[in-house]
Amino acid sequence: MVFSSSAFFSSFCWSSSFWRGSPPIYTDEDAHGKRDPKYRTEIRTRWTKRNLYILFVCPYEELNLKPNLKPNPNTSAETNELWNWDVAEAFIGADFNDIRRYKEFEISPQGEWIDLAIDLHNPHNDDGWKWNSGFAVSARIDEAVHVWYGAMRIPYSAIDNRPAMAGNMLRLNLFRSQGPPSARHQIAWQAPMSESFHVPERFGLLKLVKREE
Repeated sequence: MVFSSSAFFSSFCWSSSFWRGSPPIYTDEDAHGKRDPKYRTEIRTRWTKRNLYILFVCPYEELNLKPNLKPNPNTSAETNELWNWDVAEAFIGADFNDIRRYKEFEISPQGEWIDLAIDLHNPHNDDGWKWNSGFAVSARIDEAVHVWYGAMRIPYSAIDNRPAMAGNMLRLNLFRSQGPPSARHQIAWQAPMSESFHVPERFGLLKLVKREE
């Protein structure tokens, strides 16, 4: 993840110098590691002294949107159980001693969102979804080319007790859920090899750097 001295936040200018200053990663595997190239997703990341930024560029055939929120989705408050619809997700953990505790961030093509504090030692604790990170989202659907864009701005202090600085390592996984229930696709950066995304043993690593290494 490459540092930026200036803060910029929008999915509408995904080709801006802010996002182009980050080398992309691509993911096109399902949750069990089988390639699903039709839904190859581009992901870019940046960091500043205060925030992490993540951009998802998501091709689609048919969107599965929360029907009771169309055409006026509620983007001012979180949407619980958003994961039942089309979303992009980031799971981020800073605790290397207890990898079963981490944070989850989700965004929909319509700009709905939810953030959760995950504790797999106590998975049914309602306090998890009531946690508030203060993160922000921006989303846009380009129907002409069948791509949606979703950007997240996550306060660094919401995921790590350390100040943001080059050299910091975080544990990370990135996901997409795509399409209606009859043709659901689950795309993962690091395949969990499970029907559940919540397999922290399969997370990858994210390193904060001043420039591309």
